[in-house]
Amino acid sequence: MSVSLSAIVPIYNEEKFLEESVNNLLKIKEIEKIFLVDDCSLDSSREIMNTLELKNDKVSIFKTNKNSGKGRAICVVQEYLETDYVIIHDADLEYDPIDIPKMVKNINKDNFNLVLGSRFMNDNKKQLYLRTFLANKLLSKFFSLIHKVDVTDIATCYKLMPTEFFKNENFVETGFAIEVELLAKYFKNNKNFIEIPISYKARSYEDGKKIKLIDGFKYLLAMLKYKF
Repeated sequence: MSVSLSAIVPIYNEEKFLEESVNNLLKIKEIEKIFLVDDCSLDSSREIMNTLELKNDKVSIFKTNKNSGKGRAICVVQEYLETDYVIIHDADLEYDPIDIPKMVKNINKDNFNLVLGSRFMNDNKKQLYLRTFLANKLLSKFFSLIHKVDVTDIATCYKLMPTEFFKNENFVETGFAIEVELLAKYFKNNKNFIEIPISYKARSYEDGKKIKLIDGFKYLLAMLKYKF
């Protein structure tokens, strides 16, 4: 039994890395469809997307009505998903799609599970900001405690999810807190998951990193909101 896979790429002002990032995805044979979602970029990202779509049958472009954040962007394509699984891929180069086939191999084909790629299971030296590293670790421990699971990296972008779960849930978080909402709603009814190590190369705020300190507080509020 083979498993089909789509990738969703939320995009906001990523002209510097976008082409290389999507080309890396296109090298992964397991991915059948790539959905590029423009969150109303103000740079040349849309022109790059148009070129990528023209050159590759796997690529389709979508757009949000207004700039709202990662959560809103990924949900734009919910109704168009037709594969068994879906994964989110950020448009920068922090994550390497070479890890995706390894994640696919950890899918339970008899009882579809959630596969998480953890940046903290390896001895990862490519962390730029100690505060974000420590915040992620602490938030992951708190999330694990209240949901009675053991997750080392709740903020990971690489969440390989059964499409049936992602497509049929109503997600309300518009920003980065979607990461917490996804996990909380999955674990509410299903603890079938596995976490595997992935590579990670953090980018700087000068290179366009968008997550901020306030997002850590939003993560915490989302944890409480979707648990209690």
